[in-house]
Amino acid sequence: MRLLEELLDANDPGIQRIREWTLAAAVDVVVLPPSAQREQVLLDVQVTTRSTMGAIAYETGGIVVDNGWLRFLGSGHPSFTRTLPAWNQGRCDGFYLIADDAVGGFFAINGGKLGDDFGNVYYLAPDDLDWQPLEMGYTDLFHSAVMGYLSPFYADLRWTSWQADTQQLAHDRCFFFYPFLWTAEGSIEKSVRSDVPATEAFGLKIDFLQQFKAE
Repeated sequence: MRLLEELLDANDPGIQRIREWTLAAAVDVVVLPPSAQREQVLLDVQVTTRSTMGAIAYETGGIVVDNGWLRFLGSGHPSFTRTLPAWNQGRCDGFYLIADDAVGGFFAINGGKLGDDFGNVYYLAPDDLDWQPLEMGYTDLFHSAVMGYLSPFYADLRWTSWQADTQQLAHDRCFFFYPFLWTAEGSIEKSVRSDVPATEAFGLKIDFLQQFKAE
């Protein structure tokens, strides 16, 4: 296990790159200030602050993109209480959760369980019962998000009033749709929409995924 001083990179800190991207962002981006537990968070994550993930974990409380639609986990904040390592405790099994969205989609780095492309990002979509390979890493995902490149990716998961609704959603909660979006009856416009804690949304989705694979 590396010590804190080994994880802090003052020569090429990733936060500089993040600041440049957020200033040039094509969508709304909110960088939350880091929490008092950021040192422990970085020690738990064990990646350097030269990396984009390490910089977000240490230098921010989390980053919220596109009016709250997409949330990258950091060291925690009163408005976004989940931290990167704590969110993975008891949930990661061959993958590492890094971000999630307002519609109950979850992003994870492949640790070997999701495919042969170790280190790449996968997405567990609200309208699917399997992890989808995105063929990109953490840095590319973050850059694509702030530059607005994910808008086509989300085209089928946005309803007429999604922006106004998402702005009212807490960052630790997700929208929940019934009938479920992965069913034939599910519809992003017509399904009844409520909101639930992200913990509940993820747990339910994993339960359904395991049941589906067991059949």
